[in-house]
Amino acid sequence: MSPLGIVRHLAEGERATFRVMMAGQDAPRLFCSDTDRDGDFDGAVPDPRVVAEAWDAWRAEVDFATRFVAEAPSLDITGNDPLNQHGSGGGLMSLREVLVGMIEEYARHMGHVDLLRERIDGRIGQ
Repeated sequence: MSPLGIVRHLAEGERATFRVMMAGQDAPRLFCSDTDRDGDFDGAVPDPRVVAEAWDAWRAEVDFATRFVAEAPSLDITGNDPLNQHGSGGGLMSLREVLVGMIEEYARHMGHVDLLRERIDGRIGQ
C-alpha cells in the first residue's frame, strides 16, 4: 500500500461508480484488470510519469463525477449495481446513496494515507 496506490485506487473507484454504474458508460478500468486486480497498487511506482498519470486520471474522474452530479435532475436517480460492488446489496442505488458511499470511501482511505504518512515522517497526532 502506498499513497500513490491510493490515488490510483480512488481514480478506479470514481470511474466505476460514476461512469460505469451511474452513467452506464462502458469504460475500461484504468489500472486494474481481470488478471491484475491490484494493478492500482501493484503499478504504483515512484516514477514521475506514473505519478503524473495517476493524478491526471484521478482529476479526470473527479471532474466527470462533479459534472454528473451537477447535471443530475435529482439525487433520486439510480444506477444498477447487480454484482454488489458498491454496497447496494445487488440492485439499484440512488445518487444520494452513492454520494454517501463515496464520502465513506474517501474517509476510510484518508485514514490509510494518514497512517502511511506517519510511517514516512514520524509525526503523530496534532
